[in-house]
Amino acid sequence: MSSEEGKLCVGGLNFNTDEQALEDRFSSFGPISEVVVKDRDTQRSRGFGFITFTNPEHASDAMRAMNGESLDGRQIRVDHAGKSARRTRGGAFGAYGRGRSYSRGGGDQGYGNGRYDSRPGGYGHGRS
Repeated sequence: MSSEEGKLCVGGLNFNTDEQALEDRFSSFGPISEVVVKDRDTQRSRGFGFITFTNPEHASDAMRAMNGESLDGRQIRVDHAGKSARRTRGGAFGAYGRGRSYSRGGGDQGYGNGRYDSRPGGYGHGRS
């Protein structure tokens, strides 16, 4: 049994949440061997962290109980670390997440198609 089996990825963290706060919140589920929140190079929070439990069953219990809970004013996402956590992060905030409502082709076209026209005389040149 490797320590990776008991490792959780916690996303959506408040940038002020530190290792101690995360350990305090998760320690009720069982013994924790490691908590990492800060980037090892910059020593700044990355908005996510990792918790490694000594027992993988405790990690699973913590994941089920804490996923979607609030910590320091933010709703956190808890998943097993590894391949599934990377897939979730990319899918949740990648091409299908925040950017969809800001795409150039979508949105309400009722405000005039040429409003961003940079040619002299300006507005309304978008349609012929």
